[in-house]
Amino acid sequence: MCRGSASIHRQRRKLGDHTAKPRRRGGHERDDIIGSVLQFRHIAIEGAIGAGKTALTERLGTRLDATVVLEETENPFLADFYADRPGAALQAQLFYLLNRHRQQVSLRQADLFSQVTVCDYLFDKDKIFAFLNLDDNELFIYQRLYELLANDIPSPDLVVYLQAPTDVLLRRVHSKRADAEAVALQPDDEYLKELNEAYHHFFFHYNATPLLVVETSQFDSEASEETLDDLIKQIKAMGSGTRYYVPRTK
Repeated sequence: MCRGSASIHRQRRKLGDHTAKPRRRGGHERDDIIGSVLQFRHIAIEGAIGAGKTALTERLGTRLDATVVLEETENPFLADFYADRPGAALQAQLFYLLNRHRQQVSLRQADLFSQVTVCDYLFDKDKIFAFLNLDDNELFIYQRLYELLANDIPSPDLVVYLQAPTDVLLRRVHSKRADAEAVALQPDDEYLKELNEAYHHFFFHYNATPLLVVETSQFDSEASEETLDDLIKQIKAMGSGTRYYVPRTK
């Protein structure tokens, strides 16, 4: 199906994702939908770069009148990482790890997870990028720290994994390359291919929480309200285990 993440962790290219901060979203008053989703108070949306997880998180947050949590990814070590300076990959990865830990712990302390919350990342995904970007010695240090920090992180009630073929992700990423500076801060095609394989591998073996795998070749940020309604119905119907879903699009 795909290569295991351990077999590709020596590749050292570019990290990246979206950035923002948690905020409360208003939305349509659909009490039937909101009430049915309350069994999943903490929903994490995941997917490789270009999958559309942040856009979907915001739309679900609006529809469900939920708290929206977007990942913070400002990183002072990225410039050195892009320049391939020795040690920069570990610095950048640890900064991301500590940032995600701080954000998740602060949300738990504020008791935001007691209400419906939709987050555009899963803390566990940090390992996917670590295996891609760190060498063996760096990975050893990283794993020791990760194991300590992960104990503080609440697991989501449901994970929605947005799956797409690499060519679809590449098309979406290329369409957003507006200028030379933007290109410099985005992953190259080979890295995105490896990242997508690593995501497939990770979620093929994922069983920590209920998992809804959504095939998104025809489902993106421009999907119709009817398509979004159908996805919400799938979320409402989720139980334990893993379910695969191909959205009906028009």
